[in-house]
Amino acid sequence: MSRVPRIRFKGFEEDWEQRKLSSLCDKFTDGDWIEAKDQSNSGVRLIQTGNVGVAEYLDKPNNKKWISNDTFEALNCEEVFEGDILISRLPEPAGRACIIPKLASKMITAVDCTIVRVSNDTSNKYLLQYLSSQKYFDEVNTCLAGGTRQRISRSGLANFDVAIPVKKSEQEAIGAYFSNLDHLITLHQRKLEKLKIIKKSMLENLFPKNGENTPRIRFSGFTEDWEQRKLGECFTERIESMPDGELISVTINDGVKKFSELGRHDNSNDDKSKYKKVCIGDIAYNSMRMWQGASGYSYYNGIVSPAYTVLSANYNVNSKFIAYQFKLPKMIHTFKINSQGITSDNWNLKFPVLSYIEIYISKQIEEQSKIAVFLESLDHLITLHQSKLEKLQKIKKSMLESMFV
Repeated sequence: MSRVPRIRFKGFEEDWEQRKLSSLCDKFTDGDWIEAKDQSNSGVRLIQTGNVGVAEYLDKPNNKKWISNDTFEALNCEEVFEGDILISRLPEPAGRACIIPKLASKMITAVDCTIVRVSNDTSNKYLLQYLSSQKYFDEVNTCLAGGTRQRISRSGLANFDVAIPVKKSEQEAIGAYFSNLDHLITLHQRKLEKLKIIKKSMLENLFPKNGENTPRIRFSGFTEDWEQRKLGECFTERIESMPDGELISVTINDGVKKFSELGRHDNSNDDKSKYKKVCIGDIAYNSMRMWQGASGYSYYNGIVSPAYTVLSANYNVNSKFIAYQFKLPKMIHTFKINSQGITSDNWNLKFPVLSYIEIYISKQIEEQSKIAVFLESLDHLITLHQSKLEKLQKIKKSMLESMFV
C-alpha cells in the first residue's frame, strides 16, 4: 500500500506512518452514564450524541441537558474541554465525530460518546477529517454490533489503523484546508436552509389561510378579496394521446422532470399510443400519488404515463400560481381526503373528482402572475445554492480520497 497521498502540499516528502487511533491520544475514554434523575436545569452542560454531526458540532439550543456541579463531583464525571473530539458510537452514522468548540459552561458527555484528546504531536483537525472519510465509515460499518441499536465499541475504535503524516505541520496544513472547506459547506447549508424557511413562510402567507379570503402578504396595488372557484372552472383535462415525445415524470419533491434528468431508464412498453400529451404550462400529477404531493408545473413539452392526469389552464388562470398552491399542506390534505380507493396503495384522484375541489384564487391574473414569479425566483435561488453545496461536497469527497493514504 502506498505510504504517500496522491495530492500533497509542497515541501512534504516523507512517507506517512500507520498508527492505532488510541495511540494518537492522551485521552481515549467514554463519557458518563447520566440518568434522567441526575439531570438539573443548569450547571454542567451534557453534550449528547445528537450534538455530534459529521465533522460538525450541533448546538441544538432548545434541547440542552445539564447536571449540577454537585452531581458532577458525586459521579466523578469526565470533563470535556474545548478542542476535544467526540465520537458518537451510535448511528446515524455511527462513528461520526466533531471538535468541541468553546462553550460558556463546563461540559461532560454521554456514555455513548468517546472522548478523544489528541497528543501534542497530533492535529485534532487532521484527525477529525480522517474520522469523516468514507474509508473510515466503511470500516466502522464492518464493526457494528448490537440488536436494534447497533453501535461500535470504544475498544473497536481504539484499534483502527490511521495513516498520518509524520510531521505535525503537514497534518495541520491538511486539517486547515478541510476546516476551511467545511466552513464553506456549512455557510451554504445555512443559506439553503434559510431560503427554504423563507419559501415555506411565503407559501403560507401569499395564499389565504383556512377561513380567510385574502392572503396575509400582498403585492402593492392589490386589495380585492379573492374568490372561491372549483378546480374544474380553472382547468380542462388534457386527454390528447401522443405516442412520440420526451418522456416526463412527476416527482413528489421536484415536480415535473424529464426522465433523462432523473437518470432513469424507460422500462415501459414500446407501445406508447395511450400516453398523454403534456404542453409547457400544463400541470401534471400522478393520480395515485396526488395525496403525497406528486404534482407540478411543466416547463416541457412531452408525454406522460396514462396513469397521470394533465391539466390545461383556462382563460385568466396562471397555472404556475395554482401549481404552487397545490403544494400547500392544506391542499395536499384536501387531495388525500378526496382520493378514492380501499387502501393507500390504490388511492387515486382523477379529474372528475378533482374538478369539484374548491380553492381561493385572485380575480386578477396580474396578482396570480406576480406571486408565481416571486415563488419561482425563490426556487431558482434554492436550486443555485443546492448546486453550489453539492459541488463543494463533491470537491471535499474527492480531496479526502486524494489527500489521505
